Amino acid sequence: MARRPQDVTDAELDVLRALWDVGEATIRALSDRLYPGGGTSEYATVQKLLDRLEDKGHVAHRAEGRQNVYSARVQREDLVARRLRDTAEQLCDGSLTPLLTHLVSAGRLSRDELLELRRLVDRLSRKD
Repeated sequence: MARRPQDVTDAELDVLRALWDVGEATIRALSDRLYPGGGTSEYATVQKLLDRLEDKGHVAHRAEGRQNVYSARVQREDLVARRLRDTAEQLCDGSLTPLLTHLVSAGRLSRDELLELRRLVDRLSRKD
C-alpha cells in the first residue's frame, strides 16, 4: 500500500517526538538526544530526516547564527487524530466505534483515565 505524503516513518516519528519534548532544537541537539555517542553519520541521518519532515510540512526551521533551529509544525494530537482516522478508514469502513471500543476495552486504563473518558463522553453527549 502506498504511503500518503503526510505519513511519517518510524524514524521521522522519533524526530517529531524529540521536538515535541523539547520544543525547539538544532540538528546537533537532536542528534545527541536520538543517538547518544553518535557521530557524523548519525548527524547526517537526523539532518536528512528533518529535511524530509520539512518537505512534508511537519517541521520548520529558522536560522540562528550559523545553525538552524527546528520546531514541529504538526502537533502530536493532530498526528494521532489523522492516524486514527486513517486506521478507521482502512480497517473499519470509516467507523471509529470499533476502533475506539477496542482501544478502551483492550487497554489498561487507570481509574483517572476512565473518569476522564467518561467526562469526555458526557460532554460530547450534551452537545447533541
